[in-house]
Amino acid sequence: MKRVLVIEDDRAIAELERDYLEAAGFSVTLETDGHRGVEAALSGLFHLILVDLMLPGLSGLEVCRRVRQALEVPLIVVSALSSDLDKVQALGLGADDFVTKPFSPAELTARVQAHLARFERLTRSGVTSDSWSVRGLELNRTSRRVWRDGREIGLSPREFDVLELFITHPGRVFSKEEVFALVWKEQYGDTTTVTVHVRKLREKLGDDSSDPVYIKTVWGLGYRLDP
Repeated sequence: MKRVLVIEDDRAIAELERDYLEAAGFSVTLETDGHRGVEAALSGLFHLILVDLMLPGLSGLEVCRRVRQALEVPLIVVSALSSDLDKVQALGLGADDFVTKPFSPAELTARVQAHLARFERLTRSGVTSDSWSVRGLELNRTSRRVWRDGREIGLSPREFDVLELFITHPGRVFSKEEVFALVWKEQYGDTTTVTVHVRKLREKLGDDSSDPVYIKTVWGLGYRLDP
């Protein structure tokens, strides 16, 4: 039985998450304080962690930072905060996904299952957090090299960073503003450069922009790379 830690100070929401996850076959532990949440997380007993951002004692962002420094387990933020800045900060500190309240408990459960399944696949295949593979596309963080179907593809440093953001968060939609903030490390600027870099990436990956295999456009929202 997979063990999930829920760090959430709203008892009603925490119990809702627990009920749905337990119905799906998970063992769930609840913590309502940031300090106690980190202490529980660092015990190493949990396969996945859900964390709110607005916590007493220690902020959810600090929880993310401390957990990610020590552990590689999937980490999902569930928060009423929904600005691009909140998402950028959480993802930048190591969160694997960001779910905005109010949320569908069934969708949250499905995301938990998907992240656990993906983590298990990577673990079984011996793929480390420095190496990622999606349908013939491979990326290695340490060497900063990319291959498609065994053929190496030369990318500029910024193109590599954009691809790394997408491939390490498969299935997640990033707005142009989020991509700009996470890759260029600036909160404000001309997001046209994101469009240009995505176009160049598609060309180098051999992706048809009208029907891309890898980096898909989600109209009105941004870009997504499917697992």
